[in-house]
Amino acid sequence: MGMPIAAGLGIVKNPTRPSLEPQMTTTVHAFRSSEPGGRLEPYTYELTDLGAGEVDIDVDSCGICYSDVSMIDNDWGFTPYPITPGHEIVGRIRAIGPGVANVAVGDVVGLGWNASYCGTCRQCVGGEQNLCPDAESTFIGRPGGYADIVRADAAAVLPIPDGVDPRTAGPLMCGGVTVFTPFLQYSLSPTARVGVIGFGGLGHMAVKLANAWGCEVTVFTSSDSKADAARQMGAHHVLDSHDADAIASVGESFDLLLSTVNVPLDWNAYLGTVRRQGRLHVLGAVPAPLDIVNTQLMMANRSVSSSPSGSPTTALTMLDFAARHDIAPVCETFSFDQINDAVDHLRSGQARFRVVLER
Repeated sequence: MGMPIAAGLGIVKNPTRPSLEPQMTTTVHAFRSSEPGGRLEPYTYELTDLGAGEVDIDVDSCGICYSDVSMIDNDWGFTPYPITPGHEIVGRIRAIGPGVANVAVGDVVGLGWNASYCGTCRQCVGGEQNLCPDAESTFIGRPGGYADIVRADAAAVLPIPDGVDPRTAGPLMCGGVTVFTPFLQYSLSPTARVGVIGFGGLGHMAVKLANAWGCEVTVFTSSDSKADAARQMGAHHVLDSHDADAIASVGESFDLLLSTVNVPLDWNAYLGTVRRQGRLHVLGAVPAPLDIVNTQLMMANRSVSSSPSGSPTTALTMLDFAARHDIAPVCETFSFDQINDAVDHLRSGQARFRVVLER
Protein backbone atom coordinates (compact mmCIF):
# COMPACT_ATOMS: atom_id res chain seq x y z
CA MET A 1 0.00 0.00 0.00
CA GLY A 2 2.97 2.31 -0.35
CA MET A 3 1.98 5.55 -2.06
CA PRO A 4 4.27 8.00 -3.90
CA ILE A 5 5.46 10.75 -1.60
CA ALA A 6 5.73 13.06 -4.61
CA ALA A 7 1.98 12.98 -5.11
CA GLY A 8 1.41 13.99 -1.50
CA LEU A 9 3.78 16.92 -1.78
CA GLY A 10 2.00 18.37 -4.76
CA ILE A 11 4.52 17.47 -7.48
CA VAL A 12 2.78 16.94 -10.81
CA LYS A 13 2.76 13.26 -11.73
CA ASN A 14 4.62 12.12 -14.85
CA PRO A 15 5.77 15.57 -16.02
CA THR A 16 6.77 15.71 -19.68
CA ARG A 17 9.44 18.36 -19.08
CA PRO A 18 10.85 20.30 -16.15
CA SER A 19 8.89 23.42 -15.29
CA LEU A 20 10.64 26.66 -16.18
CA GLU A 21 8.29 28.64 -13.94
CA PRO A 22 9.36 29.42 -10.38
CA GLN A 23 7.22 27.42 -7.94
CA MET A 24 5.43 29.06 -5.03
CA THR A 25 5.41 27.11 -1.78
CA THR A 26 3.02 26.89 1.16
CA THR A 27 4.22 25.86 4.61
CA VAL A 28 2.15 23.16 6.29
CA HIS A 29 2.23 22.63 10.06
CA ALA A 30 1.63 18.98 10.89
CA PHE A 31 2.29 16.15 13.35
CA ARG A 32 4.09 12.90 12.63
CA SER A 33 5.25 9.74 14.36
CA SER A 34 8.70 8.34 13.52
CA GLU A 35 8.60 4.90 15.16
CA PRO A 36 6.08 2.25 16.21
CA GLY A 37 3.97 3.61 19.03
CA GLY A 38 5.92 6.86 18.94
CA ARG A 39 4.60 10.21 20.02
CA LEU A 40 3.30 12.58 17.37
CA GLU A 41 5.72 15.49 17.08
CA PRO A 42 5.16 18.82 15.29
CA TYR A 43 7.01 19.53 12.06
CA THR A 44 6.60 21.56 8.87
CA TYR A 45 6.80 20.72 5.18
CA GLU A 46 6.30 22.63 1.95
CA LEU A 47 3.57 22.21 -0.67
CA THR A 48 4.45 23.31 -4.18
CA ASP A 49 1.97 24.57 -6.79
CA LEU A 50 -1.26 22.64 -7.19
CA GLY A 51 -1.39 20.21 -10.09
CA ALA A 52 -4.31 19.70 -12.44
CA GLY A 53 -7.38 18.41 -10.61
CA GLU A 54 -5.92 18.97 -7.13
CA VAL A 55 -7.21 21.00 -4.19
CA ASP A 56 -5.82 22.19 -0.88
CA ILE A 57 -8.06 22.05 2.20
CA ASP A 58 -7.72 24.15 5.35
CA VAL A 59 -8.31 21.48 8.00
CA ASP A 60 -10.88 22.51 10.62
CA SER A 61 -11.17 19.08 12.22
CA CYS A 62 -9.91 15.55 11.79
CA GLY A 63 -11.26 12.41 13.39
CA ILE A 64 -8.88 9.90 14.91
CA CYS A 65 -9.88 6.55 13.48
CA TYR A 66 -8.49 3.39 15.06
CA SER A 67 -6.87 2.71 11.70
CA ASP A 68 -4.69 5.77 12.40
CA VAL A 69 -3.62 4.21 15.70
CA SER A 70 -2.93 0.88 14.00
CA MET A 71 -0.69 2.63 11.49
CA ILE A 72 1.10 4.66 14.19
CA ASP A 73 1.74 1.42 16.10
CA ASN A 74 2.60 -0.58 12.94
CA ASP A 75 -0.01 -3.19 13.87
CA TRP A 76 -0.39 -4.15 10.20
CA GLY A 77 3.34 -4.32 9.51
CA PHE A 78 3.66 -1.85 6.63
CA THR A 79 3.76 1.63 8.18
CA PRO A 80 6.11 3.93 6.20
CA TYR A 81 7.74 6.05 8.92
CA PRO A 82 7.66 8.91 9.50
CA ILE A 83 3.88 9.02 9.17
CA THR A 84 1.38 11.89 9.40
CA PRO A 85 -1.97 10.15 9.96
CA GLY A 86 -5.49 11.50 9.55
CA HIS A 87 -8.23 10.59 7.05
CA GLU A 88 -11.50 11.81 8.61
CA ILE A 89 -11.05 15.38 7.50
CA VAL A 90 -13.46 18.30 7.38
CA GLY A 91 -12.38 21.75 6.28
CA ARG A 92 -12.70 24.52 3.72
CA ILE A 93 -11.29 24.59 0.22
CA ARG A 94 -8.23 26.82 0.37
CA ALA A 95 -7.16 26.67 -3.28
CA ILE A 96 -8.00 24.75 -6.45
CA GLY A 97 -5.80 23.59 -9.28
CA PRO A 98 -6.47 23.74 -13.03
CA GLY A 99 -9.54 21.85 -14.19
CA VAL A 100 -11.34 21.67 -10.84
CA ALA A 101 -15.06 22.35 -11.21
CA ASN A 102 -16.82 20.30 -8.52
CA VAL A 103 -15.73 22.49 -5.58
CA ALA A 104 -14.83 26.16 -5.11
CA VAL A 105 -12.68 28.11 -2.70
CA GLY A 106 -14.50 28.41 0.64
CA ASP A 107 -16.65 25.28 0.25
CA VAL A 108 -16.97 23.09 3.35
CA VAL A 109 -15.86 19.61 2.36
CA GLY A 110 -14.90 16.22 3.71
CA LEU A 111 -12.12 13.81 2.79
CA GLY A 112 -11.94 10.16 3.79
CA TRP A 113 -9.62 7.18 3.34
CA ASN A 114 -8.54 7.89 -0.24
CA ALA A 115 -7.13 11.13 -1.62
CA SER A 116 -6.78 10.04 -5.24
CA TYR A 117 -8.06 7.49 -7.76
CA CYS A 118 -6.77 6.56 -11.21
CA GLY A 119 -10.16 7.38 -12.78
CA THR A 120 -9.74 4.94 -15.68
CA CYS A 121 -9.78 1.39 -14.30
CA ARG A 122 -12.86 -0.84 -14.40
CA GLN A 123 -13.65 -0.06 -10.77
CA CYS A 124 -13.40 3.72 -11.18
CA VAL A 125 -15.44 3.74 -14.38
CA GLY A 126 -18.05 1.57 -12.64
CA GLY A 127 -18.36 3.96 -9.69
CA GLU A 128 -16.46 1.77 -7.20
CA GLN A 129 -13.44 4.02 -6.80
CA ASN A 130 -12.74 2.68 -3.30
CA LEU A 131 -11.70 -0.58 -5.03
CA CYS A 132 -9.34 1.15 -7.47
CA PRO A 133 -6.05 -0.80 -7.44
CA ASP A 134 -4.13 2.46 -7.87
CA ALA A 135 -6.04 4.52 -5.30
CA GLU A 136 -3.79 6.61 -3.07
CA SER A 137 -4.46 6.73 0.64
CA THR A 138 -5.00 10.12 2.25
CA PHE A 139 -2.19 9.43 4.73
CA ILE A 140 -0.19 6.32 3.82
CA GLY A 141 2.83 7.41 1.82
CA ARG A 142 1.76 11.06 1.91
CA PRO A 143 0.99 13.51 4.73
CA GLY A 144 -2.55 13.19 6.09
CA GLY A 145 -5.00 15.27 8.07
CA TYR A 146 -3.11 15.78 11.33
CA ALA A 147 -2.12 19.11 9.83
CA ASP A 148 -3.46 22.56 9.07
CA ILE A 149 -3.58 21.92 5.30
CA VAL A 150 -4.09 18.71 3.33
CA ARG A 151 -3.88 18.12 -0.41
CA ALA A 152 -6.08 15.76 -2.44
CA ASP A 153 -7.55 15.20 -5.87
CA ALA A 154 -10.84 17.06 -6.21
CA ALA A 155 -12.54 13.80 -7.27
CA ALA A 156 -12.02 12.45 -3.74
CA VAL A 157 -13.39 15.53 -1.96
CA LEU A 158 -17.07 15.67 -1.03
CA PRO A 159 -19.25 18.67 -0.08
CA ILE A 160 -20.75 18.52 3.41
CA PRO A 161 -24.50 18.97 2.92
CA ASP A 162 -26.77 21.25 4.90
CA GLY A 163 -28.08 19.34 7.90
CA VAL A 164 -24.76 17.64 8.68
CA ASP A 165 -22.81 19.37 11.44
CA PRO A 166 -19.23 19.89 10.16
CA ARG A 167 -17.95 19.59 13.74
CA THR A 168 -18.95 15.91 13.89
CA ALA A 169 -18.86 15.04 10.18
CA GLY A 170 -15.25 13.82 10.12
CA PRO A 171 -15.98 10.29 11.43
CA LEU A 172 -18.73 9.94 8.85
CA MET A 173 -16.10 10.25 6.10
CA CYS A 174 -14.57 6.90 7.06
CA GLY A 175 -16.47 5.07 9.80
CA GLY A 176 -19.88 6.24 8.61
CA VAL A 177 -19.42 5.25 4.98
CA THR A 178 -17.76 1.98 6.04
CA VAL A 179 -20.83 0.75 7.92
CA PHE A 180 -23.25 2.20 5.36
CA THR A 181 -21.65 0.56 2.32
CA PRO A 182 -23.12 -2.95 2.86
CA PHE A 183 -26.63 -1.45 3.16
CA LEU A 184 -26.40 -0.30 -0.45
CA GLN A 185 -24.10 -3.00 -1.76
CA TYR A 186 -26.41 -5.81 -0.68
CA SER A 187 -29.74 -3.96 -1.17
CA LEU A 188 -30.67 -4.27 2.51
CA SER A 189 -34.42 -4.29 3.03
CA PRO A 190 -35.83 -1.76 5.53
CA THR A 191 -37.59 -4.72 7.19
CA ALA A 192 -34.35 -6.65 7.67
CA ARG A 193 -33.03 -7.80 11.02
CA VAL A 194 -29.50 -6.54 11.58
CA GLY A 195 -26.99 -7.64 14.21
CA VAL A 196 -24.02 -5.46 15.19
CA ILE A 197 -21.04 -7.02 16.95
CA GLY A 198 -19.33 -4.36 19.03
CA PHE A 199 -20.64 -1.01 20.18
CA GLY A 200 -17.75 1.35 19.73
CA GLY A 201 -16.60 3.83 17.12
CA LEU A 202 -18.02 1.86 14.18
CA GLY A 203 -20.74 -0.01 16.02
CA HIS A 204 -22.63 2.98 17.37
CA MET A 205 -22.83 4.50 13.88
CA ALA A 206 -24.00 1.16 12.48
CA VAL A 207 -26.81 1.10 15.04
CA LYS A 208 -27.95 4.64 14.26
CA LEU A 209 -27.89 4.08 10.51
CA ALA A 210 -29.58 0.66 10.63
CA ASN A 211 -32.35 1.94 12.91
CA ALA A 212 -33.01 4.90 10.60
CA TRP A 213 -32.99 2.49 7.63
CA GLY A 214 -35.97 0.79 9.30
CA CYS A 215 -34.27 -2.37 10.54
CA GLU A 216 -34.69 -4.27 13.77
CA VAL A 217 -31.29 -3.95 15.43
CA THR A 218 -29.53 -6.22 17.93
CA VAL A 219 -26.21 -5.25 19.50
CA PHE A 220 -23.64 -7.70 20.88
CA THR A 221 -21.35 -6.02 23.40
CA SER A 222 -19.06 -7.16 26.20
CA SER A 223 -19.59 -3.92 28.13
CA ASP A 224 -22.58 -3.67 30.45
CA SER A 225 -22.02 0.08 30.64
CA LYS A 226 -22.82 0.44 26.94
CA ALA A 227 -26.18 -1.33 26.98
CA ASP A 228 -28.28 1.73 27.85
CA ALA A 229 -26.42 3.88 25.31
CA ALA A 230 -27.01 1.25 22.63
CA ARG A 231 -30.75 1.28 23.29
CA GLN A 232 -30.85 5.07 23.32
CA MET A 233 -29.15 5.15 19.93
CA GLY A 234 -31.59 2.74 18.34
CA ALA A 235 -30.82 -0.85 19.36
CA HIS A 236 -33.96 -2.89 19.96
CA HIS A 237 -32.04 -5.67 21.74
CA VAL A 238 -28.68 -5.88 23.51
CA LEU A 239 -26.91 -9.18 24.20
CA ASP A 240 -23.71 -10.09 26.06
CA SER A 241 -21.10 -10.98 23.44
CA HIS A 242 -19.30 -13.22 25.97
CA ASP A 243 -22.43 -15.27 26.75
CA ALA A 244 -22.56 -18.34 24.49
CA ASP A 245 -26.15 -19.04 25.52
CA ALA A 246 -27.21 -15.50 24.61
CA ILE A 247 -25.60 -15.85 21.18
CA ALA A 248 -27.25 -19.25 20.65
CA SER A 249 -30.64 -17.81 21.64
CA VAL A 250 -30.76 -15.75 18.45
CA GLY A 251 -29.89 -18.56 16.07
CA GLU A 252 -30.82 -17.90 12.41
CA SER A 253 -32.07 -14.39 13.25
CA PHE A 254 -30.17 -11.89 11.12
CA ASP A 255 -30.33 -11.00 7.47
CA LEU A 256 -27.10 -9.04 7.96
CA LEU A 257 -24.62 -9.39 10.80
CA LEU A 258 -21.98 -6.64 10.93
CA SER A 259 -18.79 -7.29 12.85
CA THR A 260 -17.21 -3.97 13.81
CA VAL A 261 -14.47 -5.30 16.11
CA ASN A 262 -10.81 -5.97 15.31
CA VAL A 263 -10.31 -9.09 17.43
CA PRO A 264 -10.86 -12.80 16.67
CA LEU A 265 -14.26 -14.18 17.67
CA ASP A 266 -16.04 -17.52 17.75
CA TRP A 267 -17.01 -16.99 14.12
CA ASN A 268 -18.99 -20.20 13.83
CA ALA A 269 -21.16 -19.29 16.82
CA TYR A 270 -21.90 -15.90 15.29
CA LEU A 271 -22.44 -17.39 11.86
CA GLY A 272 -25.15 -19.54 13.42
CA THR A 273 -27.11 -16.36 14.19
CA VAL A 274 -27.33 -15.52 10.47
CA ARG A 275 -30.45 -16.54 8.60
CA ARG A 276 -30.35 -18.90 5.66
CA GLN A 277 -29.15 -16.89 2.67
CA GLY A 278 -28.02 -14.20 5.09
CA ARG A 279 -24.62 -12.57 5.40
CA LEU A 280 -21.85 -11.99 7.93
CA HIS A 281 -19.99 -8.84 6.89
CA VAL A 282 -16.65 -8.15 8.58
CA LEU A 283 -15.73 -4.47 8.92
CA GLY A 284 -13.02 -4.64 11.58
CA ALA A 285 -9.45 -5.38 10.47
CA VAL A 286 -9.04 -8.70 12.30
CA PRO A 287 -5.34 -9.70 12.47
CA ALA A 288 -5.96 -13.45 12.11
CA PRO A 289 -7.65 -15.84 9.68
CA LEU A 290 -11.40 -16.31 10.09
CA ASP A 291 -11.88 -19.86 11.38
CA ILE A 292 -15.15 -20.84 9.70
CA VAL A 293 -16.62 -24.29 9.12
CA ASN A 294 -17.58 -24.40 5.45
CA THR A 295 -20.74 -26.42 6.04
CA GLN A 296 -22.06 -23.50 8.10
CA LEU A 297 -22.04 -21.60 4.82
CA MET A 298 -22.90 -24.36 2.40
CA MET A 299 -25.92 -25.92 4.06
CA ALA A 300 -27.63 -22.57 4.66
CA ASN A 301 -26.33 -20.70 1.61
CA ARG A 302 -24.83 -18.06 3.90
CA SER A 303 -22.14 -15.61 2.82
CA VAL A 304 -19.13 -14.04 4.51
CA SER A 305 -17.85 -10.77 3.06
CA SER A 306 -15.97 -7.58 3.80
CA SER A 307 -15.47 -4.16 2.23
CA PRO A 308 -13.09 -1.19 2.46
CA SER A 309 -14.69 2.17 3.28
CA GLY A 310 -16.95 3.20 0.36
CA SER A 311 -17.11 4.95 -2.99
CA PRO A 312 -17.65 8.70 -3.32
CA THR A 313 -21.22 8.07 -4.51
CA THR A 314 -21.92 5.88 -1.49
CA ALA A 315 -20.40 8.51 0.79
CA LEU A 316 -22.60 11.22 -0.73
CA THR A 317 -25.68 9.02 -0.26
CA MET A 318 -24.67 8.34 3.34
CA LEU A 319 -24.22 12.07 4.04
CA ASP A 320 -27.64 12.85 2.56
CA PHE A 321 -29.19 10.02 4.60
CA ALA A 322 -27.50 11.30 7.77
CA ALA A 323 -28.78 14.81 7.09
CA ARG A 324 -32.35 13.60 6.50
CA HIS A 325 -32.43 11.48 9.65
CA ASP A 326 -30.36 13.78 11.89
CA ILE A 327 -27.65 11.13 12.40
CA ALA A 328 -24.33 12.20 13.86
CA PRO A 329 -21.54 10.23 15.51
CA VAL A 330 -21.04 10.76 19.22
CA CYS A 331 -17.70 12.52 19.54
CA GLU A 332 -15.21 13.60 22.15
CA THR A 333 -13.13 16.57 21.01
CA PHE A 334 -9.51 17.53 21.62
CA SER A 335 -7.44 20.39 20.27
CA PHE A 336 -4.60 19.61 17.88
CA ASP A 337 -2.18 20.58 20.65
CA GLN A 338 -3.63 17.68 22.67
CA ILE A 339 -3.05 15.17 19.87
CA ASN A 340 -1.07 12.65 21.92
CA ASP A 341 -3.62 12.72 24.73
CA ALA A 342 -6.33 12.13 22.13
CA VAL A 343 -4.54 9.14 20.59
CA ASP A 344 -3.85 7.64 24.02
CA HIS A 345 -7.51 8.09 24.94
CA LEU A 346 -8.56 6.10 21.89
CA ARG A 347 -5.91 3.44 22.54
CA SER A 348 -7.22 3.01 26.08
CA GLY A 349 -10.62 1.87 24.84
CA GLN A 350 -12.36 4.56 26.90
CA ALA A 351 -13.48 6.79 24.03
CA ARG A 352 -17.23 7.41 23.77
CA PHE A 353 -17.43 6.93 20.87
CA ARG A 354 -15.29 8.80 18.32
CA VAL A 355 -12.37 11.13 18.95
CA VAL A 356 -12.03 14.33 16.90
CA LEU A 357 -9.26 16.91 16.74
CA GLU A 358 -10.50 20.44 16.14
CA ARG A 359 -9.13 23.94 15.88
